[in-house]
Amino acid sequence: MFWRLVLRALRLRLQRVAIIFAALSVGAAIVTAMSAVYFDINSKMSQELRTFGANFYIGSQHQNLMSQAQFEQIIQQAPQGLLNAAGPYLYGITRSELEKIVIMGVWFNTMPTLAPYWQINGQQIGVNFDQRNVMIGKTLAERLHLNVGDSITLSNDQQQKQQFNIKAIIEAGDATDNMLIVNLEFAQQWLNKSNKISYALLSVKNEQGQVEQFAEQLRQQYPDLEIRPIRKVSASEGQILDKIKGLMGLISLVILVLATLCVNTTLIAIIAERAKEFALQKALGAKRRDIIKQITTETLLIALLATIVGLVLGYILAQILGIAVFKSSIDLRLPVIPITLLLSLIVTLLAVIVPTRRALQIETANVLKGE
Repeated sequence: MFWRLVLRALRLRLQRVAIIFAALSVGAAIVTAMSAVYFDINSKMSQELRTFGANFYIGSQHQNLMSQAQFEQIIQQAPQGLLNAAGPYLYGITRSELEKIVIMGVWFNTMPTLAPYWQINGQQIGVNFDQRNVMIGKTLAERLHLNVGDSITLSNDQQQKQQFNIKAIIEAGDATDNMLIVNLEFAQQWLNKSNKISYALLSVKNEQGQVEQFAEQLRQQYPDLEIRPIRKVSASEGQILDKIKGLMGLISLVILVLATLCVNTTLIAIIAERAKEFALQKALGAKRRDIIKQITTETLLIALLATIVGLVLGYILAQILGIAVFKSSIDLRLPVIPITLLLSLIVTLLAVIVPTRRALQIETANVLKGE
């Protein structure tokens, strides 16, 4: 008999039930989408911010050269999966055919990660041992009247000469535009600075603030080195994540409040329509807990179906957001489903409180008078 009453009540008021269903579905969809993005945004935002380049610096405290072996030891000690890339840099002055120039020795294979903002005209060098090709900064290339495919000859104090092919011209928007980028090993030999580097740059994953933790760990182990995060990259990552997560939380809260008010108002109208029904049940011996059980069950049935639909719609919405913002799909993490179910249940229970109290306050005699 109980379930007949519940199902009949829902069937006879499909229009108002549809309003409750729609409100709860929208609430569940927004919570699902925001939760999915929330739990996946760390990795997605970290990938986006890697386009800023390196976010970690290691160098000597006294502007001296540091040992490449010491740098390689630090890399080997880094926790597995922490580093996206790491590369040493060595600077020095040498002569070209026309003037003195600055050369920068690097590991070529790390540059796409450490300096992804370089605008490259030509073909980027991808192997560290390339002794025939170099890349040149745009400003220096213009000053020396060099183009991609031309050659440049270097000479040093020992009357040695080395000819290179210009494989790419780069525009970095900084001092690199005035430099010749060469193989690190060649730079060390040419400048007589074997196993020495000026400093090193790293790209460190910072999804849970690992940059600061890694820096503090290295400072204790290597007190003679200057070790610090590059603030403009690592700090902005955390600030952007906090702001986006706060905005998503605020949006979810507003939607849930609106859904609660919508469900509450609709249930109050339904209770007013069913006043005679509840009065008759009381007259026939129904207790307060029977009325509460019936109203709560009806609403929870709607909420359960709405949550299932909301999960599906929310997942689709999360994918749309992921493609639009990150050009990547959003993974639906395990906590998303229980969070959506829990919040939908809380919204339903809060919305049903006032209508249930009104149903319990119905006076049988006044409502059924004259019936």
